[in-house]
Amino acid sequence: MKTPLQITFRDIEQSDALEAHIREKADKLETFFEPIMSCRVVVEMPHQHKQQGKFFNVRIDIGVPGKEIVVNRDKHEDVYVALRDGFDAAKRQLDDYSRRLRGDTKTHPQEHTGLVARLVAEEGYGFIRRADGDELYFNSDNLVNIHFDQLQEGVEVKFIEEMAAEGPQAKRVSVGQHGIPL
Repeated sequence: MKTPLQITFRDIEQSDALEAHIREKADKLETFFEPIMSCRVVVEMPHQHKQQGKFFNVRIDIGVPGKEIVVNRDKHEDVYVALRDGFDAAKRQLDDYSRRLRGDTKTHPQEHTGLVARLVAEEGYGFIRRADGDELYFNSDNLVNIHFDQLQEGVEVKFIEEMAAEGPQAKRVSVGQHGIPL
């Protein structure tokens, strides 16, 4: 970290063991994202009500290049559980931010359209003709918003093309919204 870790306790006594625990958790954050500029941790016990018990609130502010990551976890009776949950959430956010910076975003398969070319109703499978004339196999397990017995030849469908052992197949086959043909 470029600037020293800042730890603040509000409405609770400062504890060396708790502070050491926070420092250990904060040091581990740099394994998820190297250039952490700053980190501020606030541990507090707001609104002490006799009927509801004592709940801890943990706020973690992490400064990274181009962004401020803020985690706020509250309503835990155990301060160590509140810290664990807060630092776990911070790790997830740092990991997500790091992936976005690297361009490692999740990609979704391309959706295609085609026409139901043939149906073999008694066997529960059929073929979809793509725009280029090739046909792809699909079965009733691949249908998303329609039952196999509701399909008809010539209906336009959307699908995802996936490679199988036998060649390309249509997966996640769907017809227009609420079973209305596209």
